[in-house]
Amino acid sequence: MHAAIATAVDAPLSLTELDVPQPGFGEVLVRVTACGVCFSDLNLLRGHYPFARFPITPGHEITGVVAATGPGVTSPTVGTAVGGQFLYDSCGHCDYCVRGEQILCSAKRITGIVADGGYAEYVILKAGFVTELPTGMDPVAAAPLMCAGITAFNGLRQGGVTAGSRVAIVGAGGIGALAISYAVAMGARVAVVGRSQKSADAAKELGAELFVATQDTDPAQALKEWEGGANVVLNAAPSTSAGAAALGGLAPDGTLVFCGYGTEPLQLPIQPMVLNRLHVIASPSGSPHDLRDTLAFSASHGIFPKVTPIGLDEAPAALDAMAAGRSSGRSVISFL
Repeated sequence: MHAAIATAVDAPLSLTELDVPQPGFGEVLVRVTACGVCFSDLNLLRGHYPFARFPITPGHEITGVVAATGPGVTSPTVGTAVGGQFLYDSCGHCDYCVRGEQILCSAKRITGIVADGGYAEYVILKAGFVTELPTGMDPVAAAPLMCAGITAFNGLRQGGVTAGSRVAIVGAGGIGALAISYAVAMGARVAVVGRSQKSADAAKELGAELFVATQDTDPAQALKEWEGGANVVLNAAPSTSAGAAALGGLAPDGTLVFCGYGTEPLQLPIQPMVLNRLHVIASPSGSPHDLRDTLAFSASHGIFPKVTPIGLDEAPAALDAMAAGRSSGRSVISFL
């Protein structure tokens, strides 16, 4: 099978031919239909994950069809269209696992970082950690929902967004654009914080009522003037400081949710946090039940990212463009 391998930190992807793997106990062999090119794949190559395994096949925004099942697997069956997510598996017996919060398991493994992912024609996934795609869902457009989608959707839920909430999304990229659409569909009022006005029109087309350009305006002040502040600020930008800069734009009892972050440390002023009972949380991707909910909500509301299908051979160039800040939209490796 054709595959792309990450061999080491700061080394280019290696395109190669590998044998098709065979599923073991509790595993399924998935013939990959599509795999999104995610910023986390770039972070893998940059060495941001000290627990990463090399060599590794990257990719955790996977859609495909079950081609074979290993011993002990009764579901999903061969021929089922499924999605594979950031969370590869977990221990299965800790308190977090037994209550369905496998993403919090200390023994969790991450697809494409410590277990081979979807930059290949076939991938082995754990049967309990794949999610059946809703009937009729486009597998290429749906691929980014397996990471960007679940991260945005679950981040909003963890932040307590409800109908009527004022929600500010920092960054309107892959996660941010989906977060805008999800928040609007949840009945929230949405503001978007970006660096310049160039993304203002796109944000408003998605349903945002307010756009704040940080090169012109202090985001905290602008959000405070938005009827007293946001109930939830979701940082979708790959920058810790971008999220921190919006803290002062929270209404009392508001929550700052970090889905995106950078390598810089988080620094926040404690007094206004105490006086206004502000909350700061970080939300990773999600557990299998979160992906099921994400896909169902996306299908019901027609929420999908704009994607550009590419071939596997084009993946290195797509990652280079992402690293240089030249990418627009979401590149998705398609094996159709």
